[in-house]
Amino acid sequence: MEPNVAIIILNWNGWRDTVECLESVYQIKYPNYNIIVVDNGSEDESIEKIKDYTKGELIITSDFFKYNHLNKPIKLFEYTKEETNLIKELKKEYYELFPHKKLILIKNDNNYGFAEGNNIGIKYALNILNADYLLLLNNDTTVDKYFLNELIEVAETNEYIGILGPTIYDYNCGNKIQSAGTNLKWKKGIGIKFRYNEIDNGTFEKIIEFDYVSGCAILIKDDVFKKIGYLNKNYFAYWEETDFCIRANNVGYKVVSIPKSKIWHKELTSTKKISGFHEYLLTRNMFWFMKKYSTNLQYLSFLFYFFGFRFWVLNIMYISKKNSKALKCFYKGIKDGVVDHV
Repeated sequence: MEPNVAIIILNWNGWRDTVECLESVYQIKYPNYNIIVVDNGSEDESIEKIKDYTKGELIITSDFFKYNHLNKPIKLFEYTKEETNLIKELKKEYYELFPHKKLILIKNDNNYGFAEGNNIGIKYALNILNADYLLLLNNDTTVDKYFLNELIEVAETNEYIGILGPTIYDYNCGNKIQSAGTNLKWKKGIGIKFRYNEIDNGTFEKIIEFDYVSGCAILIKDDVFKKIGYLNKNYFAYWEETDFCIRANNVGYKVVSIPKSKIWHKELTSTKKISGFHEYLLTRNMFWFMKKYSTNLQYLSFLFYFFGFRFWVLNIMYISKKNSKALKCFYKGIKDGVVDHV
């Protein structure tokens, strides 16, 4: 029997993206999965719209799939964050349903960020669903029908492969690659994305090991969590998947990208909702990560590069765009990144 995969989708005020993502996932060909939507304290009508979707009252249109009305209604199993800590096992009814006929919805009381929001779903999946693998999937994605089959097929071939990522394409330009694995340039504190912005002609099939893969879609073996713990919630968002992959690598797990596994990503749809949020967290968390994992020489080189070059480039960019809010948040990210630590 195929391994049990828990697919965790985090939603925050983004129900339109989430229901499109759900519809694409419910059409995958992998036979053994459970979907968990973690709503991160949404203040819009996300909960109601997700419920409408499961009832078959929302018709989803997309360039990536044809809406399937045959699996509606989808049985919804709802829990608050507090209830997930109390539940010991699911109702018998849950296990009698096919994967495409059920959905678990966890309703958080606050926005806990990407890291802790996913951790809540991860703990539920490990403790209640006994998942063999956990797939963290951004809500602003759509997936190929066989993307999970390709990931699991490779994961099962090698016990030392602990983390896997698909090839991520631009949602608005179907064959342009956003990310296919990333290696760190430690002396500059930046990630170099493999095949970034390349137009894929379908000929590249080599599986490659990287420092990390994008948290927008990341498959993780259950044993990895048992050995290194969960995502570091202090990051809130950004660099947490890098931190997690480096920790996994440090205990012997490989991180690989699978070219044949394909998804499409809209990118930055959540963080764009708060002005300056993206600039602040990216900057602060970069300093936190570098202080934690780089050598003294690498960190010193990073500081020279950042304050001697990157700082001025970003200043010019924000000023030219007359984005004073982003500039202030960028400065605050530097201050908090240098002074505090993760």
